[in-house]
Amino acid sequence: SWHFLVVQQVKDLVLSLHQALQNMPKVLRDVEALKQEASFLKEQMILVKEDIKKFEQDTSQSMQVLVEIDQVKSRMQLAAESLQEADKWSTLSADIEETFKTQDVTVISAKLTGMQNSLTMLVDTPDYSEKCVHLEALKNRLEALASPQIVAAFTSQSIDQSKVFVKVFTEIDRMPQLLAYYYKCHKVQLLAAWQELCQTDLPLERQLTGLYDALLGAWHTQIQWASQVFRNPHEVVTVLLIQTLGALVPSLPICLSSGVERAGPELELVKLLEFYGATAHFAKGLEMALLPHPQEHNLVKVTELVDAVYGPYKPYQLKYGDMEEKNLLIQISAVPLEHGEVIDCVQELSHSVNKLFGLASAAVDRCIKFTNGLGTCGLLAALKSLFAKYVSDFTSTLHSIRKKCKLDDIPTNSLFQEDWTAFQNSIRIIATCGELLRQCGDFEQQLANRILSTAGKYLSDSYSPRSLTGFQDSILTDKKSSAKNPWQEYNYLQKDSPAEYGSLMEILYTLKEKGSSNHNLLSASRAALTRLNQQAHQLAFDSVFLRIKQQLLLISKMDSWNTAGIGETLTDDLPTFSLTPLEYINYLINVMDALGLQPSRNLQGIVMLLKTKPEDYRQVSKSLPRRLAATVAAMRGVDY
Repeated sequence: SWHFLVVQQVKDLVLSLHQALQNMPKVLRDVEALKQEASFLKEQMILVKEDIKKFEQDTSQSMQVLVEIDQVKSRMQLAAESLQEADKWSTLSADIEETFKTQDVTVISAKLTGMQNSLTMLVDTPDYSEKCVHLEALKNRLEALASPQIVAAFTSQSIDQSKVFVKVFTEIDRMPQLLAYYYKCHKVQLLAAWQELCQTDLPLERQLTGLYDALLGAWHTQIQWASQVFRNPHEVVTVLLIQTLGALVPSLPICLSSGVERAGPELELVKLLEFYGATAHFAKGLEMALLPHPQEHNLVKVTELVDAVYGPYKPYQLKYGDMEEKNLLIQISAVPLEHGEVIDCVQELSHSVNKLFGLASAAVDRCIKFTNGLGTCGLLAALKSLFAKYVSDFTSTLHSIRKKCKLDDIPTNSLFQEDWTAFQNSIRIIATCGELLRQCGDFEQQLANRILSTAGKYLSDSYSPRSLTGFQDSILTDKKSSAKNPWQEYNYLQKDSPAEYGSLMEILYTLKEKGSSNHNLLSASRAALTRLNQQAHQLAFDSVFLRIKQQLLLISKMDSWNTAGIGETLTDDLPTFSLTPLEYINYLINVMDALGLQPSRNLQGIVMLLKTKPEDYRQVSKSLPRRLAATVAAMRGVDY
């Protein structure tokens, strides 16, 4: 059976090969046909591609033709509209004279608006400029015709009538001219109120208060009214105040100048601060009035208003340092330090400490109030002059005390008089100097803190010390960041005195980076007070040791050296009323003990040798220098 299966498989294989050979021509024919169809399809695709390319070219040309046709159509429409507008212009222009005869502002403005709209279509006409001039002349006629009614409407605060004029002048592009009428009407009333105040006998600060009350009242009244008439009421009323402040007669700078001049040198700064107080109060009132509606304000106009309010004080703020220095020197000159008696001088020196730092603290208050910390450089210069003047007067007083106590010219032959008053007074002066140094340290700390807390807001985060580039970058950064509150960011110094402003930035940077406790604001003044303290100690030293020197000088002139033998004067039989060298030495030792001073070892040895009995002298002197023992033995006449 296995053989049978093999034979059968071979037969099947032969049969399959035979069938394959029979089908081969058909397959070849099918392949050839497929090749022909592929070639035909390729040719068709090439033809289609050419057709598409041709279609695209034809379409592009067609689109270009359509665009050109559309442009021609647009020009034709524009020409037609221009012809219509020209015809309309001619019609309106011909009728305008009749319209003006009606005296109806609304009707006339409607005609002018139509002419204005027509004119926008006639830009390319040859007589366009002539038409513009003609239209402006017609607008001027309308404005002149309406001006009495405008003034009446604004003066009477007629809301309905004012709205009509706002609509009319908006349509004819004459809104600035209408606002000029509004400003003029209300400015006249405010200027008249100011002139009336100036004619009174009230002091200038009261006159300023009256003016500012009128302006603040006008602000609230006009904001309420303008909100119903104008689209931007806050900007309109802001400009009204700016123009009013700039048109005052007499002007505020002239009034301030005459007021300061009348006050005199001693009170000019005080009087100026009184004026400034009224202005600052008004500015705060305006700031509070503007605060509820920050988004409705034009910050540029608000900044102009801030400049108009504070501007009259700018010349004085820029020279604040000189004014403060003059003021402080006048006040410190009125503080007496020297009197007839020494005790009075010492008492005045003690009392002057609080007076000095009272003046200095008041100067800091004035600087912050008047310059908002921007006058710090001038303040520091003024304080330096104040302390220099005080130290000079204090030094002169010390010299006077030395003369009155006769510490510099004690005669060598005068009798010794025990008087420790000078030393006691010196101790009090030393205490005063200590209080000066203590209060100076406290004041310098407070000064640094107040400067940083007040003027620190002007220091930009990008500021770099002693770098012009950093300084300019900080200015640019500040300009880029829009001012949120111009009232708080008013800065008169940066533009008008950039050098001083740069110095202020360096001071603020140092205080911020190193801390307000690590400062050097009053280093020169502290050094001067330290030298003053040294002079006080020298005075105390001289008041003690010059007395001791006088006592020692008198020893060589004692009568006891000449009246008897030296040895005899040191015996126990000496009368109680006699004066011996030993008693002088004991007296000096007692004085030194009272002063907390210790005698030298040599002096102690001399005392011991003077007290030793002659028979014990040799034994006691063994522990002392031989030369000293021999000298004392010769003086006493002891056999040594």
